[in-house]
Amino acid sequence: MNRVYIKTYGCQMNERDSEAVAAMLRGKGYTMVADEDEADVILLNTCSVREQAEQKAIGKAGHLTARKKRKPNLLVGIMGCMAQNRGRDLLDRLPDLDLVVGTQKFHRVPDHLSNMIASLQGAGPRPQSIVDLEEEAGSQNTIRSHVEGEQVTAFVSIMQGCNMKCSYCIVPKTRGAERARTMEAIVEEVAELAAKGTREVTLLGQIVNQYGIREFPFVDKKSPFVQLLEKIHAVDGIERIRFTSPHPVGFKDDLIECYGRLPKLCEYLHFPMQSGSNTILKAMRRPYTIEKFCEIIGKLRTLRPDIYISTDVIVGFPGETDADFELTRQIFETLRFDMAYLFKYSVRPGTTAAPLGDPVPTSVKESRNQILLDILARHSLERNESLVGTVEEVLFEGPAKKGESMFMGRTRGHRKVIVKASPRLVGQLLPVRIDGATSSTLFGELELAGLSA
Repeated sequence: MNRVYIKTYGCQMNERDSEAVAAMLRGKGYTMVADEDEADVILLNTCSVREQAEQKAIGKAGHLTARKKRKPNLLVGIMGCMAQNRGRDLLDRLPDLDLVVGTQKFHRVPDHLSNMIASLQGAGPRPQSIVDLEEEAGSQNTIRSHVEGEQVTAFVSIMQGCNMKCSYCIVPKTRGAERARTMEAIVEEVAELAAKGTREVTLLGQIVNQYGIREFPFVDKKSPFVQLLEKIHAVDGIERIRFTSPHPVGFKDDLIECYGRLPKLCEYLHFPMQSGSNTILKAMRRPYTIEKFCEIIGKLRTLRPDIYISTDVIVGFPGETDADFELTRQIFETLRFDMAYLFKYSVRPGTTAAPLGDPVPTSVKESRNQILLDILARHSLERNESLVGTVEEVLFEGPAKKGESMFMGRTRGHRKVIVKASPRLVGQLLPVRIDGATSSTLFGELELAGLSA
């Protein structure tokens, strides 16, 4: 009864949470398995940002609980944002669920499972379902464990929650208010990772540049987040630093200047725009104008002309007219994003936009989405093709999904590169000459001079 399978839906923070739960379970003697058919316990770490993600998770949970007819001791649990959002209502729809754990209680999962397994192995009746959703002070300090062994790259959670009130977003409800970890604890975690071979860290926060804004003072006109970047930059062994996702609010000059003076900070930024229309931004309760958004990008590109920028855009928000979308299309075309996550609006119950319904027809949303996808593909291909013939520094992360002796790494600009290489190069930063490109992937060969060095 100690084999556990975790399936993760959603964002990098969910991936990080699943990683931490797995590490805690290993510490309690559980074995993580890669095949759900081999598991005694199946946990779904869920997302509530999009309706489709919730429906996928509910459908999967229903399929899994039906397995209990032939495997009666199987334990099935739902964790994360959907668990927090829907709570006990999940048991009404899925009465055979064993565990529902919210976003501030991930660290309780091992104990809950141990208690349930002990009951199953006893002579009494099957244990009742456990629902653990309450807020817990200090929960932001519990998600720090990592997988055993060497990690070339690692996510590091620096905070939990969000104080923004975007009208389409359920995250403040599911993740709670902003709560920052201490700088000392974060730096200690990064140093431990570096000692184990990690070369790149990505700092995670719902609004990452708002880190500690209410808990820690500004020093020399530098925000707490900038101070944290400086401390992590000083950690020996860490060669690259990334962070996600920032917000235009609070993205001040002290952060912009980091791209010119902190060499380890990669020239890559994920910067959510959401819309190119000020009317829609106001309706979304995004407290900035598109002019301000473009101004920040302009400053970044002046400082680092080689910077890569990705974004988020929602099409079909209630009230979005053809004219509003045309403004988004024009800005999207002008800013030439290197990558983007494009979403068709869906109603999230409990958000302030929910009463507006979903008046934009699905066909219109799909058309607008495709227009942006086509622009993105063209720009991304052009940027990638411009790298053909150049030499890029690549951090080798591991085997590629396809191809014998083929390995995958990433440039400082977060572009995926496929190279024929040796397993011993995993974890190394090496020069690669780019000789081919698609809109999403670069292909290249190792520079022998760099390899011999």
